[in-house]
Amino acid sequence: MSQSNQRAYNFNAGPSALPVEVLEKAQQELVNFHGTGMSIMEMSHRSSTFEEVHNEAISRLRKLFAIPDDYEVLFLQGGASLQFTMIPMNFLQLEKKASYVMTGVWSEKAYKEATLFGEPVQTASTKEDKYRNIPSLEEIDFGSDDAYVHLTSNNTIYGTQWSEFPDTGEVPLIADMSSDIMSKPIDISRFDLIYAGAQKNLGPSGVTVVIARRDFLAKANKEIPTILKYSTHVESNSLYNTPPTFGIYMLGEVLKWIEKQGGLAAIAKQNEEKAKLIYDVIDNSNGFYTGHASKESRSLMNITFRVADEELEKQFLTEAKDAGFVGLNGHRSVGGCRASTYNSVPLETCKALQDFMIAFQNKHK
Repeated sequence: MSQSNQRAYNFNAGPSALPVEVLEKAQQELVNFHGTGMSIMEMSHRSSTFEEVHNEAISRLRKLFAIPDDYEVLFLQGGASLQFTMIPMNFLQLEKKASYVMTGVWSEKAYKEATLFGEPVQTASTKEDKYRNIPSLEEIDFGSDDAYVHLTSNNTIYGTQWSEFPDTGEVPLIADMSSDIMSKPIDISRFDLIYAGAQKNLGPSGVTVVIARRDFLAKANKEIPTILKYSTHVESNSLYNTPPTFGIYMLGEVLKWIEKQGGLAAIAKQNEEKAKLIYDVIDNSNGFYTGHASKESRSLMNITFRVADEELEKQFLTEAKDAGFVGLNGHRSVGGCRASTYNSVPLETCKALQDFMIAFQNKHK
């Protein structure tokens, strides 16, 4: 590896980079957590020790993300993919429609699951343009009686991100924020339900965060399996069955790290700086590098691009790997290159990629 501490330049799309200090603290506490003589992974999820860890993580999440008091915070399992099913199962009644904004593979998957429970409608889509951009707010046409409007706030595969969210009025707004949750401050009250896998910005894989308005949850279908009801997990404080205890512990530690960085405003500034380093190389390369996403829809979390020709692109990825860069291959469905610059990816890692990209171009132009 090129770095003195032997850490890779990690641009994995998920599971992704975690703060070194969080990993080191977990290492220190792994065998004997707070003098209990056990690892956090070995103790009962019903114990007072774990309950404190669990509740503290919820409290930190509420404070950092400015979650209003009339919202529930849940730690669930099954990833965002299970939420694709749980949402229509709970909220899409047969006589209702739900509007899905199509911006990539994950919104396609969410829409497909909804077809099993009711009548979802693709209210707007940028598929014809290879998902290079986010639809304009004017394109999003939904019914006033829709069960909900669903969108994916950041698209990991195509490198696009919503900069402004639609005002859906009385129609509930639901967002899959798996790949940009807590990357910047947002107004939670604009949404009725937010869900996100933790493995991009919040911790290791295995935990799914759900933030939902209580009065919206009260409208859920009650004639569904117990484990798939949101009310089941609300009533048990996410402890209905054995939760991913280590993942929740790690999520709590990542939240502490975000606090140390100065909170979400500081994190947002860092993310803008990191993405700019790489986008500047693309924009100033005279076509040697070309971005996939249109400039107005660019993601600060996933930077997708191509190299001048296919053979050079293969060489770029090979040389990058040899130089200690990990995870720069684009998603298998679209190819190309992708640098995921989530919260925990250091500025220095993005600067190293910037330098590598410039050097590679200078060598081959």
